Amino acid sequence: MARRGHHHHLAEVALLASASEDLAAVGAGEREGWLDDPAVLPSLAPRARALAVASAARSVLAVVPVAGVGGGVTVRPALGSDDGRISAVEWVPLVGEDAEEAGGEGVAVAVGTDAGWLLFYSLAGDLLHKQSIYPSKILKLNFRERKENAWEDSGSDELSVVFPGVIARFDGADLQNMLQKSLHEVKSHLWKDKSEQEDAEEDSSFGRIPFQIWNVSKFSSCADAAIVGLMPPPLLELQSSQRHYCAITVGEDAVVSAYRLSEDRSRSIVGAILSRGVAATFSTISSLSKIIWRSEPSPTKKSRPKPQSFAKTSPLTCLKDSPRKGERLTLSPSGTLAAITDSLGRILLLDTHALVAVRLWKGYRDASCLFVEMLLNKDKASSSLHTEYTKSDYCLCLAIHAPRKGIIEIWQMRTGARLLTIPCPKGSRILQPSTRFMSSPFSSSYSPLEVFLFNGDSGQLSVLNRHIG
Repeated sequence: MARRGHHHHLAEVALLASASEDLAAVGAGEREGWLDDPAVLPSLAPRARALAVASAARSVLAVVPVAGVGGGVTVRPALGSDDGRISAVEWVPLVGEDAEEAGGEGVAVAVGTDAGWLLFYSLAGDLLHKQSIYPSKILKLNFRERKENAWEDSGSDELSVVFPGVIARFDGADLQNMLQKSLHEVKSHLWKDKSEQEDAEEDSSFGRIPFQIWNVSKFSSCADAAIVGLMPPPLLELQSSQRHYCAITVGEDAVVSAYRLSEDRSRSIVGAILSRGVAATFSTISSLSKIIWRSEPSPTKKSRPKPQSFAKTSPLTCLKDSPRKGERLTLSPSGTLAAITDSLGRILLLDTHALVAVRLWKGYRDASCLFVEMLLNKDKASSSLHTEYTKSDYCLCLAIHAPRKGIIEIWQMRTGARLLTIPCPKGSRILQPSTRFMSSPFSSSYSPLEVFLFNGDSGQLSVLNRHIG
């Protein structure tokens, strides 16, 4: 690998080899290219402050600070045989950008299992919440900010949970309220005997965060999916106050499918009431029932909550192109573009509003894509004078990591040229924090969408230089 090119286009953020003890728990250093294993699931915290790496095979989660503040933590979730094993990981902000008090505890790590359970952990490795979503494998967790278009209703922040043929959505505010409350309780209980607490801890002791869930398997059982954003209601329902979302799925029988997801209003209202009042009521009822039925032998296994019924889904369109299978998709910040990789090494750029293909790249097997914002032809010297760039100074690009070619390419959107080719060592992954916190309260400058490169073998975490030309 050309070191000169590396220094020129990639800047080192941290060397995580010092954290190898925590990373070793998820397989780091056991063999060269350990990060290439699809069962290793890395996720970068907001502002790249920490790295979470989960091992699906070992069902272990390692959280490593990037800034070197504090030690890392290794979490081995107490998962029973019915809870499954770790299958997805994502960072969730607990607060807005202006409230990162509590020693940087502004985030939690969400972990999904292949049996459809969702668990949230604090940076210290404490379990904040556990909830059954749907009895199937969680393929992906994706937290998205929706502050991009402040002048229009672009929806609220959300966590989407993708299953084969099913997608669920948590409203960011509902999620954050519950997690902040749990974090506060965990901190206030720290003096209690932890082991006693954990033995006594039951899933029912957690409240229930309301969510919406839809079946999106009409055209194909999806391998990946995303909620693109809000969409107008059907013509006959124009007066309805109900919200509708557009979802894009990729999969085996249809490379790309699109659906209108209708919000189940009764579900979210009842859910909100339930989540506030019911946890305490249930625990009272269960303790009363223990007194009443004391003579009964306690059941050895708790029954899992019945899956929530699906809200209404309307299929919009699908693109079938056998034998091509859609594999992964990534959304642009506003949700108007999606980059889709398929089984034949092609990358499709989709306009999600018009639902048409804008562009196609060929010859990129096993590629992964992330959108990134770059400064084109801006004078680098001026950056040392703390020039504050605005959103309009940046141009949207697509970073394509082609591991078989050993390169990362940067292409200008939508139909622009290839701006850059960067050599990239084997055993690396491109990563992007789920949240940007659009701007800091202390600065008016815009936080661009960045792409990071993690080299699993050297432990080096680098950021792509935003200046081109």
